[in-house]
Amino acid sequence: MADKTEDDLEHVGLGRLGTALGFRFRRVQNKLARDFATNTAAWKLRSGMFSSLEIIATNPGISQAMLSTEVGLDKSAVVPLVDDLERRGWVIRTRSLEDRRRNHLSITEAGKTELDSLARLMVETESKALAVLTDAEREMISDALDKVYNAHIRTSRNG
Repeated sequence: MADKTEDDLEHVGLGRLGTALGFRFRRVQNKLARDFATNTAAWKLRSGMFSSLEIIATNPGISQAMLSTEVGLDKSAVVPLVDDLERRGWVIRTRSLEDRRRNHLSITEAGKTELDSLARLMVETESKALAVLTDAEREMISDALDKVYNAHIRTSRNG
């Protein structure tokens, strides 16, 4: 069999990967992440920083442990990430009054301003990928992702 050329790439078979949920999600996510990183290069964001900032903004007072679970990062990776957000003046960390080992996170006004700019770039980045889908397809994908997350991720971390 002859080697595939660049012109043949749209015809590359995926074999068993064609039915592998993780591979197919990751392939799309990798492209979107690269495009988002390019569009936000001026911010010098580390991986997980934008999503962490959005989750903190949406859940004022969230603990670092809960943030790590929702973002999907190890707790040890969240500490330096939050340190960086705090250094930038985007997040404040306060000690829990009930448990001195626990920190609560809140977004600052400066963080909200930066987050709004980053969110606009996220929408711009994703709109190119979503443009090929109908509204119904977008809703179906969103619902399906929530269903997989709630069944697989939430139940595995609670049990």
